[in-house]
Amino acid sequence: MNVELRAIHDSDLPVFFRQMNDPEALHMAAFTPKDPADRDAFDAHWAKIRSSSAVVRTVLADGDVVGSAAVYGEPGEREVTYWIDRAYWGKGIATDALRALVTEVDERPLYARAASDNVGSLRVLEKCGFRAVASARGYAQARDAEIDETVLILAG
Repeated sequence: MNVELRAIHDSDLPVFFRQMNDPEALHMAAFTPKDPADRDAFDAHWAKIRSSSAVVRTVLADGDVVGSAAVYGEPGEREVTYWIDRAYWGKGIATDALRALVTEVDERPLYARAASDNVGSLRVLEKCGFRAVASARGYAQARDAEIDETVLILAG
């Protein structure tokens, strides 16, 4: 599959909203909005992100919108995030998208966080050069529980 990143288009948002309401993907991501089905909150969140200093990209696979990837936060504390439609998991798309994003954004360090049992996401991050540096516990909205999370860094 040919994986590309491009600027977010308004027409991508309904696709992202649908993707973010997949129960299995929500469970795996763990750290999600309080109510992913709240379209007004979703739209407000994306309006805020798109007007911020975040680098936000749509992920395309063979021309289809399959997710999003971003770098956000304060300088020196910037963090990566990505979301790939579950129908495309296991095809290397997240890895290719994250590699492209961290190549585009040359700022270092970059941080990432993932539920410690999200083996797929942790593997994507490791393939892109991130290394685990800490463990933490946090409230995972999608699981309605405190869970372990892994903190990773991509150093200079």
